[in-house]
Amino acid sequence: MSSPAPEDEVLGRAYDGRLMRRIWAIARPHRGLILLSFGIFPLIAVLELLQPYLVKRAIDDFILTRDWGGLGGVALLFSITLAVLYGLRVAQAYVMQLTGQRVIYDLRQALFAHLQTLDARFFDRNPVGRLMTRVLNDVEAISELFTSGVVTVLGDVLTLGGVVAIMFAMNWKLALVSASLGPVLAAATLYFRMRARESYRRVRTRLARLNAFLQESLSGMSVIQLFAREALEYRTFAGLNADLRCAQFRSTFYDASFYASVEALGSAAVALLLWYGGGEVVRGALTFGGLVAFLEYMGRAFLPIRDLGAKYTVMQAAMVSAERIFGLLDVDPAITSPASGSVEPPAVSVSSAAAAVEFRRVWFAYDDEEWVLRDCSFTVARGEQVALVGPTGEGKTTVVRLMTRAYDVTRGQVLIEGRDVREWDLTALRRHVGLVPQEVFLWRGTVEDNLRLGRDGAVSAAELERAVAAANARRMIDALPGGLAALVRERGVNLSQGQRQLLAIARALIYNPRVLALDEATSSVDPESEALIRSGMARLIEGRTSVIVAHRLSTIQNADRILVLHRGAVREAGRHAELVAAGGLYTRLYELQFGAAGR
Repeated sequence: MSSPAPEDEVLGRAYDGRLMRRIWAIARPHRGLILLSFGIFPLIAVLELLQPYLVKRAIDDFILTRDWGGLGGVALLFSITLAVLYGLRVAQAYVMQLTGQRVIYDLRQALFAHLQTLDARFFDRNPVGRLMTRVLNDVEAISELFTSGVVTVLGDVLTLGGVVAIMFAMNWKLALVSASLGPVLAAATLYFRMRARESYRRVRTRLARLNAFLQESLSGMSVIQLFAREALEYRTFAGLNADLRCAQFRSTFYDASFYASVEALGSAAVALLLWYGGGEVVRGALTFGGLVAFLEYMGRAFLPIRDLGAKYTVMQAAMVSAERIFGLLDVDPAITSPASGSVEPPAVSVSSAAAAVEFRRVWFAYDDEEWVLRDCSFTVARGEQVALVGPTGEGKTTVVRLMTRAYDVTRGQVLIEGRDVREWDLTALRRHVGLVPQEVFLWRGTVEDNLRLGRDGAVSAAELERAVAAANARRMIDALPGGLAALVRERGVNLSQGQRQLLAIARALIYNPRVLALDEATSSVDPESEALIRSGMARLIEGRTSVIVAHRLSTIQNADRILVLHRGAVREAGRHAELVAAGGLYTRLYELQFGAAGR
């Protein structure tokens, strides 16, 4: 079972000034909406505080004196106050939601743009599911900060301050009686918030564990079914699900207890007001309307306190999410274009004497010093087709990754057209060096959209047709419902491996790079598809500098040169017949595939 990442178990503070400053920097372009929202709060607070006063006036000045005409005027004013109040509340909710949505739009745009600048090593070390959580769920928590968090807290504080000021202005003795339960309320709030904080942490931890297990199980469902592990997986899921349920119940218990405590203390405060205030009314020190107004103000004082629990959780979740979001945004891209950022680097116009591809004493490791390439050196001349062979794990795929600068070398140099790849603009480099990978990635959309990838509208219909024909993909595309307009599902799951490879060859022909790398392009396909792919590849590499990675030695026997990689370096080089006759590493690989009689 997978365990959650440590950061998924961390629970932050409900307020962090450093993070709030960074959130404000993101929200600053929308400060007009934020200021408008802040401007609406005082108006709402004034109207909220006006209502009990109008009730007091209605009772003392008109009901008790039987002035029904004056009572009608107060009732009309009260109705207008309610109508304006509800209108302001609608406007406030709309403005806050609009602000939150615009902020999360900007955040998601910034996150996605930043993710596109990060190198392959970053994605090797960070699961896609966690990154999606950052872009989707964590950003939503920031939206809640604007719709239900810090802005509404300020509004509650403003209302509560107004209530306290009015109550002391009306009758300071009665206000002190009302405040006598304040210490009890503060103690209850502190106790239940601490308990709720711990229970919230447990919910997050158990939810992270359940999500990790669910993602792993769904991804490996075919293996689970193959080994008949359904019952065991079900029991494991049931246990994790029960743990989450218990944690949720515990969190719900503390939330419910907090609300119940506030309600109980509020009722006790009302009882005190009735007891003491009733005596004041009898003695003539307080009007009956004043007592009713006090009761109304007391209810308005307890409302923001009661909602404190929900707002505390919103603020806490927002701070945790902000920490993760800014932690991701603070990751510096390890691979970038040079400072000059020229689209056409000097490498494009160098002397024709320079090799198209050169590895110069290259050392590379994915982790620490677990070397994949060790002092690896070779050159590929312009227009030359060079094949890379060797046992699994010897660095063949790594070579093509370094050519496109998906990774940077640890030591040494990789040169394209005589210029170190680190001096190339990344866009220009990857436009110059094309790759047909072993696992072809296709996007949701039409076949034509996938073929135009990288050139978009710069491809004419005739050019598209020539590429499809040269790749031997015409018959395959015609067999699809809709032809070029046929819909491709996510990752091309509705197409076979061979069909995806044919489309990849056509796409490479349209992309038309000067240097081409092909990584196991004929692996995992049937003989008929392999024949089509090999024919399409022959047209693709014709007159083009090519580096071909292959396990099937039958596919590269006509290569201009074959490089045999062993222990991270080139151990043998030559044409097929020369290497077979030499009786070395290549001969052993050849005999393993075809037997000694194959020689």
